[in-house]
Amino acid sequence: MLSNKARPVITATLPVVAEHIGDIARRFYQHLFEEHPELMDGVFNRGNQVHGHQQQALAGSVAAFATTLVETPERVPEQLLSRIAHKHASLGIRPDQYQVVHDNLMWAIADVLGDAVTPEVAEAWDEVYWLMANALINQERGLYSARGVRPETVWRDWQVVRKVPETEDVVTFVVKRVDDRLVKTSLPGQYVTVRMRMPDGVLQPRQYSLTRADDGEHRQFSVKRIRGEGTDPEGEMSTLLHDSVGVGDTLTLSLPYGDVVLDDSGRPVVFASAGIGIAPMAGMLSHLVAAQSGLSVTLLHADVDEASFPLRRQVVNDVLALRNGRMYLWYEKEDRSREPVDGVFTGLMDPAAADLPEDALYYLCGPLPFMQAVRSALIERGVLARDIQYEVFGPDLWQADLD
Repeated sequence: MLSNKARPVITATLPVVAEHIGDIARRFYQHLFEEHPELMDGVFNRGNQVHGHQQQALAGSVAAFATTLVETPERVPEQLLSRIAHKHASLGIRPDQYQVVHDNLMWAIADVLGDAVTPEVAEAWDEVYWLMANALINQERGLYSARGVRPETVWRDWQVVRKVPETEDVVTFVVKRVDDRLVKTSLPGQYVTVRMRMPDGVLQPRQYSLTRADDGEHRQFSVKRIRGEGTDPEGEMSTLLHDSVGVGDTLTLSLPYGDVVLDDSGRPVVFASAGIGIAPMAGMLSHLVAAQSGLSVTLLHADVDEASFPLRRQVVNDVLALRNGRMYLWYEKEDRSREPVDGVFTGLMDPAAADLPEDALYYLCGPLPFMQAVRSALIERGVLARDIQYEVFGPDLWQADLD
């Protein structure tokens, strides 16, 4: 909660800071990497930097947190903080790194706003930063403690034992532990960070959803090839995994993290996915099958056509294995399926075409326009926003949890 001294200052300056927060975020990252180039080696995804996604996510997060402190001081944006904390834990972020971020962020605020940043203004925004930073540090400390690790020990080597082509652009990796350390079980819907050294020598991290329940020895994740242009770094990890990593090779993975996990309250579940957004849904379905769940489970999936549907055989088999499982498909190019599903349609997903259960919990994953459209359609049907969770691949540019 903001102090009485800082509150009127933040209230007065929030509009101008919010107006310039994008510029502040860009200057922050420029200055940060000039002062600390080592942070690009193993911590930051340089693809997100090049395309501005990380800058947009930081700007939106800081502005949202400050707005909450002013408008609803009794309620912190818990889901926003949880999403960030899990991402940080999967990267092994340390508490001392928050001081580095603070110094460069405050520099960027002063650089963009100039003389408007008086000592009083700087002190108030310093308070906002540390309220957010300390909330994240505490959450991340709890995440590390729950796994019995320290930031530097979230990493572990695994050996690739299977590499399975799913579609033209998607490959599934099955990896096996290579040491005697206990495998920390993942929760349904979580992801791991894969960390690899790129051809130019820079260590890069990327997050991938686990697509099958753990068995104590193995983990499974699927990778879609991102096709960039020229030297675009966005697809460098997926290209390396597709073209250069094979059976017998070693990969470094983090422990599983992620806050969008399957609720165990016993309410019906509806998954809505598009393209590679099926990945976390596949993981949740696998967990439900392993638990011999009797829940009402409905999967809605959209894709270009049947050949483009990643993990199709696994997903269909898992839905059929569930006592109360149903599946509806939307294809852009066809309205048929070789699989025994409950409905196949042509065009964009329309949840109204499916027989959806009452009082269900919804999980969304796919391209941002897809999730926005489906979420809007569900809310128009009377589904409460609090009953809809979503997973974003990469920085969260949507932040729909703040609605």
